[in-house]
Amino acid sequence: MTPIQELELDMTDIRKETMPSLTWKIQREQKQVRGTVDGLDAMKQAVEKILQTERYRYLIYDWNYGVELEDLFGKNVTYVIPELKRRIEEALLADDRVTAVTDFQFTREKNAIVTEFLVHTIFGQLRAERTVDI
Repeated sequence: MTPIQELELDMTDIRKETMPSLTWKIQREQKQVRGTVDGLDAMKQAVEKILQTERYRYLIYDWNYGVELEDLFGKNVTYVIPELKRRIEEALLADDRVTAVTDFQFTREKNAIVTEFLVHTIFGQLRAERTVDI
């Protein structure tokens, strides 16, 4: 018979910390990564990257990263608009630095829907947009 020991944990020293947002700066015009960004500038990059990454497509990313938009192609506009809002909110709120996504505006352009919205983060607010072919 093996003796059983009770383990006592001191929970007073445990605290939740948010990881820093410092990241590499992507310079799209020069097609290079140079320097670093932090705070709201880092969030602008993070939002753009999340919205440009199709969820479940790339093994390098966690299944909670990215947005599901490809299956909206060919669907009716009355289905796409509320789905697009829901999916964008879900994708961005997976990042714990994003607190809300509001003020959605939708515009139809030929075979696409352009949506603009406001992203509220712990660093401030930023405007973002995403175009989806339908």
